[in-house]
Amino acid sequence: MTRITSLDLPTFTRSTIGFDRLFNELHRTFENSPSQPYPPYNIAAINDDEYMVSLAVAGFSEEDLEVKTEKGVLLIQGTKPETDEKVTYLHKGIGSRKFSREFRLADHVEVAGARLELGVLNVHLKREVPEEMKPKTIKIVSDSKPSLVS
Repeated sequence: MTRITSLDLPTFTRSTIGFDRLFNELHRTFENSPSQPYPPYNIAAINDDEYMVSLAVAGFSEEDLEVKTEKGVLLIQGTKPETDEKVTYLHKGIGSRKFSREFRLADHVEVAGARLELGVLNVHLKREVPEEMKPKTIKIVSDSKPSLVS
């Protein structure tokens, strides 16, 4: 059974300004994504400034996995060492092939940590906007006496 996910990006783009590149990137990602990505993954928003990328990496150990960031891209790679073990599988459903997954990070999003639990690699991401870039409320003052314009 093929499952196709569609997202109506024009609906989102009507209410945003200046995010054209982001929506173009999303559109390109959905257009080119394979139907069965390996390894499967989830992306969850914990709150407005924290996210979690979870990859199903059953059979991989900490030594087999690498998580790094470079130029705004999170790169997660897995490589299983070759073994001399001769095993005849009657069914092999647990993937163990090498993989490389890239996720583009938004501005000011950094990796806060990574943890391997029960065959799932969880990468915690956190947005830390510098104080000078945070929104500021400007106090409005008014004169108590009307001024005369001459």
